[in-house]
Amino acid sequence: MARTSRSTRTRRWLSATGLALALAVGLVPSAQAASPSASRGAGGINDFGCRPSAAHPEPVVLLHGTFATWYEDLNFLQADLAARGYCTFADTYGEYPEFPLVGGLRPVAESNVEIKEYVERVRAATGAARVSVVGHSEGGLQALYLAKMQGIQKSIGRVVAIAPPTHGTDAAGLVTLGDKLLGRGALDAIAAKLGFPVLSDEFPGGPAIVALNNGPVAQPGIAYTVITSRYDELVTPTETAFVREPGVHNVYVQDSCPLDPVGHIGEAYDLNVWHLVRNALDPATARPIRVCAVGSPG
Repeated sequence: MARTSRSTRTRRWLSATGLALALAVGLVPSAQAASPSASRGAGGINDFGCRPSAAHPEPVVLLHGTFATWYEDLNFLQADLAARGYCTFADTYGEYPEFPLVGGLRPVAESNVEIKEYVERVRAATGAARVSVVGHSEGGLQALYLAKMQGIQKSIGRVVAIAPPTHGTDAAGLVTLGDKLLGRGALDAIAAKLGFPVLSDEFPGGPAIVALNNGPVAQPGIAYTVITSRYDELVTPTETAFVREPGVHNVYVQDSCPLDPVGHIGEAYDLNVWHLVRNALDPATARPIRVCAVGSPG
């Protein structure tokens, strides 16, 4: 979802600063340790020479959210996974030339083709039969859409979606209010004129939302986990992130850490979310969170 205000940037800076302190004192592995060049089964960040290990046979493709990039959203989580031996890959999708520093702007269906091509590139380079896909916000929606709509179900082993607008978001009631005051057509026109057509996709009833929810979302042979926060202020109502279908594990961060106030942006940087992601990627070694962190509420 959109994140452009000064207060939003401040909250993200505080979250990232807190994470940097955690890195400094050794609470999580450092990014430097996570990116060996020409790695062989030792984990890597966007290293197309990385070869998946027996412990982590599926490369992990990470998908950022709207108005974000591969290096500013899930980048710290990517470093954490790489340090733990995963071959990890991320790219900025959905860019426009007019907005060269942000991605996730194009319609979901357009960006999803880019993502499919990137997944196939990762598979070809690593020799992996399947990848795991982890996405945050729009990236979570893209992960769910990819697994259903691009005909590559056999190439995807796991989908982990963090706060996806699975059924569309009313953005804390703002979309509902806009519908009443202006009408959906006017909202869509404004989004298109601003150069952010993806926003129309993320509203309830948007083209991507309708396509994704036309029939079952979850596809056979793929393990799904959806993670969100009870205090997410952008993907609302929060339960609309979930996929209520057999075989999908839906979890609130607060199921494990009741006092974590983490909000939408903070979910990308929250250590509790990272723990849940690791459990989803490797359920055979999953373990409960014994010491909860406190994420950014914004």
